[in-house]
Amino acid sequence: MNGTQVIIVGAGPTGLTLAVDLARRGVDFRIVERSPRHPAGSRGKGLQPRTQEVFDDLGVAEEILATGRVYPPIRAYAGERVVWEGRMHEPREPEAAVPYPMVLMQPQWRTERILRDRLAALGRHVELGVEVTAFEQDDDGVTVTLGGAERVRCDYLVGADGGRSSVRKGLGVGFEGETSETERMVLGDVRATGLDHEHWHTWADMATRTMRVALCPLPGTDVFQFTAPFTGEEAPELSLESFQRILDEGSGRTDIRLTEVAWTSLYRVNVRMAERFRVGRVFLAGDAAHVHSPAGGQGLNTGVQDAYNLGWKLAAVLGGAPGRLLDTYEEERLPVAADVLGISTRLYGRAKRGEEGAHARDEETQQLLLGYREGSLAVGERGGERAPDATLGGGRLFDVLRGPHFTLLALGAADAGPVEEVNARYGAAVRAHTVAPGGGTGDLVDVDGLLHEHYGKGLVLIRPDGYVGYHGGEAGLRDYLAAVTAG
Repeated sequence: MNGTQVIIVGAGPTGLTLAVDLARRGVDFRIVERSPRHPAGSRGKGLQPRTQEVFDDLGVAEEILATGRVYPPIRAYAGERVVWEGRMHEPREPEAAVPYPMVLMQPQWRTERILRDRLAALGRHVELGVEVTAFEQDDDGVTVTLGGAERVRCDYLVGADGGRSSVRKGLGVGFEGETSETERMVLGDVRATGLDHEHWHTWADMATRTMRVALCPLPGTDVFQFTAPFTGEEAPELSLESFQRILDEGSGRTDIRLTEVAWTSLYRVNVRMAERFRVGRVFLAGDAAHVHSPAGGQGLNTGVQDAYNLGWKLAAVLGGAPGRLLDTYEEERLPVAADVLGISTRLYGRAKRGEEGAHARDEETQQLLLGYREGSLAVGERGGERAPDATLGGGRLFDVLRGPHFTLLALGAADAGPVEEVNARYGAAVRAHTVAPGGGTGDLVDVDGLLHEHYGKGLVLIRPDGYVGYHGGEAGLRDYLAAVTAG
């Protein structure tokens, strides 16, 4: 029987993020995808600022930024007449603490391609057309049947295989929530004449201010994402002719012509969350664990955060860290998923009711404020918070954090002794630095004083996923490191 350390089921953004993270950590794994080909649709097109920070760490941010764009202005029409124009997100400039302040538009097919290219550069590839047909676990591992014939033994199995997850169903884990049979939407990637590519073009019912049809230009392409909600039992045909009819009726215009439909989908409003994110040696992540309304662009991004949380913990335990570290995956991610589900549901409700300003998005959707303050890995005043970026002499804090390691910062008058001890004991697994105020002398210099203002004096241990684990004095640091590393 073949063996590997981890099997990832599903090669969407969640599975690919986990695969890239495990690959750079030297974990042996396989990533399998039931579909015989990679998907082509734009689908989840919004990348939140926190996701861009994750992609910075994984080595794909440069291409993501180069090929994406900020969301274009929304232009609302009554027929041919422009009746309103505005933005979903107010423009923000990068700051020392927040280098990626704007939501980025990127068709999902390209996000996945960029992640696959990064995975290939790390020497790993997705296995297409491979379905998990059965699995069983015991105290020592999981036996997975692939394609009905091949049996593979692994230490851990991760289901990142979408809302209809076969892994979740195989576990017998409930998927609580509701699916609306009356509130649905047709989506497609279309080419069209008669519209510019600098605006998100929308037509709404003027009485209720609810959307009828919209075309959003996708960056780096001549394609629009077509969206149109509908009610009733009978779904429209997913064809060029049907989409043209929906556009004509929804816009009241005949001068806009659709010339090609490249991808189509029928979406039902689906709001559900798994009862558990872990059963023994099997984990659920992304849409396999939670599904949201599309409002607020949270689904893809939350899946990426799931994978980013799980990756370093799997690698640590496989490398010898205490197994109870894996308990913190569900402990940390399930409450976040519940909060995000609430945000997207609330935003969808506002849009459905036609509330004024329902298009606007603020910092609650950017995922920069999400954290794990109530979790067992959060120790000290700033424990569990996202670690902000900062300007250092010759670079940024994110440059120091980038990679699969923990980072220890000794600020102010903190004794350099812990830094020397940690570097000697943990090597590349924990990189420790003294941080001097601006004008001072240290491994790192806090040019603007942001780090000292934020943390004060003392020791700050930043986890591999960019959250503060430990914030305090020397006394508790050794015990904390013993709980999260193999040292």
